[in-house]
Amino acid sequence: MAFQKSKINAGMRTSPWIILGATVILLVAVLVLAVQNIQRDRRHMNEVLRTKGVALIRAVEAGTRTGMMGMMWGGAQVQLLLEETARLPEVLYIAVVSPDGLALAHSDPKQIGAPLHPDGAPVHLGPNFEENHALITLANGRRVFEVHRYFRPVRPGWRSRDYGAGPMMRRHGMEGGGEWLNEGPEGSRLIVVGLDVTPFETMIATGIRNTILLSVMLLLLGFAGFISLFWMNSYRAARRSLQDTSAFADEVVTHLPVGLIATDREGRIAFFNSAAETITGVPRQSALGHPSAQILPEQLFRLQALLEQGYTISDRETACTFAHGKTIPVSASATRIVNEDGQFVGHVLILRDLEELRRLQAEVRRQEKLAALGGLAAGVAHEIRNPLSSIKGLATYFAAKFAEGSQDRQLAQVMTQEVDRLNRVIGELLEFARPADIKKVPTDINMLLQHSLQLIAQDADAKQIRIRRQFSGQLGEICVDPDRMSQCLLNLYLNAVQAMQNGGCLTVISEAVDHGKLRIHVDDTGSGIAAADMDKIFNPYFTTKPKGTGLGLAIVHKIVEAHEGNIQVESTPGTGTRFTLALGSPAGRTGEKTNEQNNYPGGG
Repeated sequence: MAFQKSKINAGMRTSPWIILGATVILLVAVLVLAVQNIQRDRRHMNEVLRTKGVALIRAVEAGTRTGMMGMMWGGAQVQLLLEETARLPEVLYIAVVSPDGLALAHSDPKQIGAPLHPDGAPVHLGPNFEENHALITLANGRRVFEVHRYFRPVRPGWRSRDYGAGPMMRRHGMEGGGEWLNEGPEGSRLIVVGLDVTPFETMIATGIRNTILLSVMLLLLGFAGFISLFWMNSYRAARRSLQDTSAFADEVVTHLPVGLIATDREGRIAFFNSAAETITGVPRQSALGHPSAQILPEQLFRLQALLEQGYTISDRETACTFAHGKTIPVSASATRIVNEDGQFVGHVLILRDLEELRRLQAEVRRQEKLAALGGLAAGVAHEIRNPLSSIKGLATYFAAKFAEGSQDRQLAQVMTQEVDRLNRVIGELLEFARPADIKKVPTDINMLLQHSLQLIAQDADAKQIRIRRQFSGQLGEICVDPDRMSQCLLNLYLNAVQAMQNGGCLTVISEAVDHGKLRIHVDDTGSGIAAADMDKIFNPYFTTKPKGTGLGLAIVHKIVEAHEGNIQVESTPGTGTRFTLALGSPAGRTGEKTNEQNNYPGGG
């Protein structure tokens, strides 16, 4: 009896220090991982905001260059372009400033002529003289991510006054107001974009709060274990305290924001938290006790073999297909668990879902493509349209020299027609590259759908295609641009009709969702879309049709984005395709604001 009591006392003397040491180690590990995550999130924030700022600057320059070359724009039109561009999400302001920091043009007209920064400090570029960015704090305490570079509204040597004020400028009231565009040497003005960092800092602050909460809970866990073992009078009480502490630790780990999977010596799953359930789609009760090879996809199961070979697995990115059949990009980290005697206990696998991160990266790449397309459109308009006008004039001249009905006259007329067709192609490119002009008004979506279906009824009948309508009666008025939305729907209908060469069924469904939003489904029973093409269908000039231009779905995507909605596509080759449009802005809440925008001169 005395021997057993001394053994228990010895355990009580050593166990608290073991628990305290384990808690400190775990706390240090959590803090290190948290610091790494915060640093990575800040780098990602800087990169995303810098890229978005550069894309906006290039888009404004391209739009300005196009307008100045095609319509003889002045400062008033540049000011209007800045105001409309600043309506984009997360854009606080856009301004063109002089070298001494005064705003020559500003998205807020009240700030024109005033210093851009509250302290009056001028804006400087970095050593590369191309672009720079900085995180600043405004006078009201709001933090802003600022991107700035030299403003290049025209090509070198081009001056709007060289062209004079033509009839088009006088007709549209564009004379004057652009003198500052040509003042000083090239590069003497800067364009500055201020972006809102609140969403990113909120995300980072949430991570810091979670880390602090987890650290506090770990400290409480270690302190509770340390004190309980000193004050328990019997082995049963100490055991019960350890069980409670273990349950508390399990609850903390279960609700971690990352997937945590642990296996035992035999490779059976011993722990499976809620985040792992969400990522894998496997219920916790169905996973516990089963071999990991039956639950995990092959890419993750192979990590255990790599650990046995001595490899370190840390943030390895891979695409895995889980039980629900969906392929998800994940970041995986894995390690071996050994006890204090060096004996193998099991493996731990940590999973992070990268789907949202990949979506943001894809959106940034798409914005870069659109910015490049805007620059290309400006160049095409400048370099091709003027020679086309000369060619058309010469063709018209030579056509008049030949007799009516002669072959030479017909050839000259063909040349004129081809010039017009090429000019239309350039016009389509410029139309796609310009910012979408959206004029929202309260609209009955069901009536809009009914009207748009009438426009393709004859085409559907000619191909023996049946049209099914399934409209919800619970839809109220939604603020959209009826003309642009009709254009979007017609593109989807025509694609569906062209996909059903041997007849079929075109189904259009409208349904209400939460918070006054709605969804529109356009289903067909056509040939479907190949899996390899799913990520490309919204890219400009991508098409699988022999006579297609590849701009239809790209314009659809642009219109839906301009309405602050989103579009998704599901397709099975040989079975059919479904396009889903998600729209918002109930008329009762957003309509007044939209009317104000429509009354703004040149607004949209």
